[in-house]
Amino acid sequence: MNEILGKWAQIEGQPYPGLSFTFKEDGTYDSAYEPMGITSSGTYKIEGDLIDMNQTEHTFGLLGGFVGCFAIEGKQLKLNLVAEGMHERPTDLNGAVIYEKVD
Repeated sequence: MNEILGKWAQIEGQPYPGLSFTFKEDGTYDSAYEPMGITSSGTYKIEGDLIDMNQTEHTFGLLGGFVGCFAIEGKQLKLNLVAEGMHERPTDLNGAVIYEKVD
């Protein structure tokens, strides 16, 4: 789990460049998308290359679970998430969004 700790931001060419996730050691995360003034936070769990996120706070009230898979290659995080219960958990990184390590 230690690999994912820290702040990651979507790179140019992705759906929301600059959208960031900060994964903390205590199993919580914060997220921000400054161009729209959106913030969110919640908890996450990792098992192997699978990630479950529970968004408990969001500027627009978009709460709930997200499930997916991820891979970290150097300073890049590839994250493929979907809304829990609305879609099957992704089993590969096709369609993954790419983030770069900020700190």
